[in-house]
Amino acid sequence: MAREFHTATLLPNGKVLIAGGLSFGQGPQTVWASAELYDPPTGTFMLTGDMTTPRANHTATLLPDGKVLLAGGSLQASAELYDPASGTFSATGAPSWSHQTATLLNTGKVLVTGGPMQTAELYDPSTGSFSPTGDMTEPGADTATLLTDGKVLITRSTQFFEENHAELYDPTTGTFTRIGDIIVTDPAQFPNTTPGQNPSSILLTNGTVLIAGGAQGDFWATGAQLYDPSTGSFRITGQLTAGIGYWQAAALLPEGKVLIAGESPGVPCDGVTHIGPPIDATCPGAAELYDPVTGTFSAPFLSLSEEGHKATLLPDGTLLLSGGFRCCGVTIAGAEIYHPAVLLPSPVLISRPESTNGAILHGSNHQIVSAENPALGGEAIEIYGSGLIAGAVIPPQVTIDGQMAEVLYFGLAPGYPGLNQINVRVPNGIPSTATAPVRLNYLGRPSNEVTLAVR
Repeated sequence: MAREFHTATLLPNGKVLIAGGLSFGQGPQTVWASAELYDPPTGTFMLTGDMTTPRANHTATLLPDGKVLLAGGSLQASAELYDPASGTFSATGAPSWSHQTATLLNTGKVLVTGGPMQTAELYDPSTGSFSPTGDMTEPGADTATLLTDGKVLITRSTQFFEENHAELYDPTTGTFTRIGDIIVTDPAQFPNTTPGQNPSSILLTNGTVLIAGGAQGDFWATGAQLYDPSTGSFRITGQLTAGIGYWQAAALLPEGKVLIAGESPGVPCDGVTHIGPPIDATCPGAAELYDPVTGTFSAPFLSLSEEGHKATLLPDGTLLLSGGFRCCGVTIAGAEIYHPAVLLPSPVLISRPESTNGAILHGSNHQIVSAENPALGGEAIEIYGSGLIAGAVIPPQVTIDGQMAEVLYFGLAPGYPGLNQINVRVPNGIPSTATAPVRLNYLGRPSNEVTLAVR
């Protein structure tokens, strides 16, 4: 179905849940309750169960238990869960207002912010309810980005080059703190170095955050800046070759570069493989790559949509761009695949031979965790696998039996090139079982699932 301002979420089974959104330009504007699944091996879409209510501009968050929380949108103060096992949606507790951002914290709870309210709330999957947390320093939130230390960076619009007040949320205290603002430069300067309204916000592999693009009134913003957690301040980086505009899609590629796709500066059409029937050759959308090593953006290449589309990193390392808006005034059902120069698949957790049991050791004595020698709540264990980016400081999020585990260490296993080791603390309260599911999520992509014996 033609849709824009939908959500697109990679599920643990490798499929992409595309839910809601709106459509206009081919009849009355419609907000959808429908949802569909994209299957990467076949390159096809299929309908799944409908949401409990139509939503657009909502949020979608993959939870530790593999379900998806869909909340807000279309000025609605409601939320629901998608269960991949049954392909159905069901209502859950409701937030107090229709928010703009949702961020999965390392605690397993979801922080929601934005809208006209200064209040922020936490969704707790264990209770299925929202509860207040500390108030923001002021209303509104354009972006919310989870940092490597577990805090959340909140930024706001810089409409017409006004001050952009940024703040940090600290989950340990439940409080927000004002920090250094995005740098606002002379509006007459071109290209201007100030990001605009609705920019992209991407955590880079070195731990800094790229804020780029957006719009200033009717003009594209070419500005891009980096937030450095070590200094608590923003600095100017390379500028977009051409402004990408409002409601662009962006994703961190495993090679470390960032793709940002939005409005077209009118360049030749290449670099993509289109899914489905042929498309209009005008290709009005455009994409650029940001290279953190050089701090520069590449020359733009054309893509299918101008705005309202979504970018989803797939298990094989390619990127799905789905739906969106085509000039002038038409929502599209089109999708396309971007092929990065370097294809890095999702991380893989290693299993013991002829077993689903993970290659997991007790941290204290390095013995294999087994049904005869199970892990205990609160114990540190070592999980082994592959697929983490060498030198990256972004930690994986690890779940055990649907609960988030505290990550103590991640990186290369000492003495074993190419082997990754992730040390975590087993959450307390897991029922005794020989098959507790273990999975990690890294750069938005879930790994395979292995099992763990727990007592």
